Amino acid sequence: MGFDKQTHILNACLQAGRILIENGSEMARVIDTMQRIAFNAGVKNAQMFVTVTGIVISIDNHPNAQVASIDHRTIDLDKVARVNELSRKFAQREIDLPELVRLLDRIDNETATFPFWIRFLAAAMLSAVLLIIFTHEYVDAPAGFVVGGIGFAIFYFLNHKFKVQFLSEFFASFIIGILAAIAVKIGLGVHFDNIIIGGIMPLVPGVPITNAVRDLVSGNLISGPARAFEALISAVAIAGGIVCVLNFI
Repeated sequence: MGFDKQTHILNACLQAGRILIENGSEMARVIDTMQRIAFNAGVKNAQMFVTVTGIVISIDNHPNAQVASIDHRTIDLDKVARVNELSRKFAQREIDLPELVRLLDRIDNETATFPFWIRFLAAAMLSAVLLIIFTHEYVDAPAGFVVGGIGFAIFYFLNHKFKVQFLSEFFASFIIGILAAIAVKIGLGVHFDNIIIGGIMPLVPGVPITNAVRDLVSGNLISGPARAFEALISAVAIAGGIVCVLNFI
């Protein structure tokens, strides 16, 4: 196996693993995908160490291990599905190694699948629907729709503008609490706590919590607790914003 091909294999594995981690995949899927790419490229023995902040991989007859750092993480399960699809196509010999690397670069460099206005409406609808499901009341659904949408918009803006983790959750939940109080005061809503329950739902770190449990169950005792702690801090930031509002009203 030539040195150039080994380099392509390492690049493909690192690129696929990094995209998966950055977009919300669990570690078992990341390791499995990287191992399958290496195996189908002709590498019988690939050693890798994967965490939420970095990847280390080495293969046979290559002098050095390669490292990829994970600088940011978000949730884009569409990219996760597309990387898995490319891995399957590569295993079935529908694409070759250079094409795999090129298509992975395309997935990595593409912008978000959905524009902001669709995300805003989805967050608003999620808030209203979950408010009804959790409280079994419809009277606060319009307020939950408005408050949840605005809260998500603030979270989205702060997250992209300042890129300070957990700060966006705190300020978004703080604004959600204020808007819930205003909605009750002007008669748009009736129950202050119900509106808050619906409004914060788009901010709740559901995927990180799920991935933390899956990582722990699969035996990954580094990434599992790390993701659980990250989700816990997000939950504390959300709760902290609401508590601050409760101290003012």
